[in-house]
Amino acid sequence: MVDLTSPTEIKRIMDGLGRGFNKSLGQNFLIDKNVLSEIVSASGIDKSFGVIEIGPGIGTLTQELLKKAGKVVSIELDRQIAGYLQKAFAFYDNFKIINADALKIDLKEIIKNEFGDMPCAVVANLPYYITTPLIMKFLEDGAQFESITVMIQKEVAKRLEAKCGTKDYGAITLAVNYYSNPEIITEVPPHCFMPAPKVTSAVIKLDVKNHTVPYVSNKEELFKIIKASFGQRRKTLVNGLSSLYPNLAKEQLKSIIYDVANNENIRGEQLSLEQFIQICENIVKIFAI
Repeated sequence: MVDLTSPTEIKRIMDGLGRGFNKSLGQNFLIDKNVLSEIVSASGIDKSFGVIEIGPGIGTLTQELLKKAGKVVSIELDRQIAGYLQKAFAFYDNFKIINADALKIDLKEIIKNEFGDMPCAVVANLPYYITTPLIMKFLEDGAQFESITVMIQKEVAKRLEAKCGTKDYGAITLAVNYYSNPEIITEVPPHCFMPAPKVTSAVIKLDVKNHTVPYVSNKEELFKIIKASFGQRRKTLVNGLSSLYPNLAKEQLKSIIYDVANNENIRGEQLSLEQFIQICENIVKIFAI
């Protein structure tokens, strides 16, 4: 079996394709076997699972997933790389490559057609330039993932796992925590990749199966409130929401916020998801939306 963590082998493959690494597609290939093992182990997959992988590159992680999962569907935007993978893993009967843009593909349709009743997980070394929109697509599209275990930029991982009141806490933190329980598994330094990126990476797991999505009567309104609350971090919550609800008297907004937080001058980063939900419910009652 080809050692896809070997820099010599990676160079041979890329030379065979007659090309270099495509930085615009985030092609930094993982070459650390211990990190590969940690990713697969943290995902909790076994032969009962269907796995969706985004951005497989030359297949370093793909190869490990195929040993553990019942089936792996890898989605690759680069047509030439997708063609290479089709040939490289042709002898695996549990592998499928789809040449497509992961942001535009119908994940629910893939799960239905490829996995049937199998539990499904996302396991991937994500292209860093589209990390956040991809993660939100996984969570918001209604695809039934049990978990999402991905390699992403460390600074982004810290924002996803951030605690209320910290500098990394923001709208993306609240969105991810609405749908899942995030946990950083390990940090991954640049030398674990070829070519080495300029940033430190991290493996994070979003546990969807063991998370209870909180009840809110109007989810769309909740996320409008959250977005407005973090639009300008130095603004107090009341000033942030005043622009969202110009027909709501500022004193009434202050009263709503005080009832929830005991502080009418509080900022968005100091409120928990539960408190945002309470504020949302009170505003929804007023406007009957």
